[in-house]
Amino acid sequence: MTRPAAGSGSKVPARVSPAIALAVAACRAGYSIYFTSLDDMVRNLKTAEAAGRLSNKLGTYRRPSVLVVDEVGYQPLERAEANLVFQVISKRYEKGSIILTSNKTFSEWGQVFGEEVLATAILDRLLHHCDVVPINGPSYRLKNRLKAIERETEVA
Repeated sequence: MTRPAAGSGSKVPARVSPAIALAVAACRAGYSIYFTSLDDMVRNLKTAEAAGRLSNKLGTYRRPSVLVVDEVGYQPLERAEANLVFQVISKRYEKGSIILTSNKTFSEWGQVFGEEVLATAILDRLLHHCDVVPINGPSYRLKNRLKAIERETEVA
């Protein structure tokens, strides 16, 4: 299988735009897609666990051919939340593709998932068969806001 390339040019943050482009390409190729933020996924898993429906909700994230998880690392997770994420990653391991977006380096994932051992277990499964696409540069939102401030300052 060839690996699609993605570019950025829309008004979507730079690290999300390639994820969306890859998901759209996969969808056009006939693959099922599920897009979620990590925060929403964790919230849904916790709700399902409290209601005794965790297995069913895990299926929601296991079934699609491609799972896109946005904003990994935006908020640190508690141990129980990180364990729920591990369950999703573990159940998808070698069974389905995962696209993640994060503003954290892999070395910072211990802080995101609350401990190094769990972060290492997650990364071990994610990185085994993957392509990492680092996207460096200024924040799209910040860059455009700074330009707007500069224009406002020039007018004043």
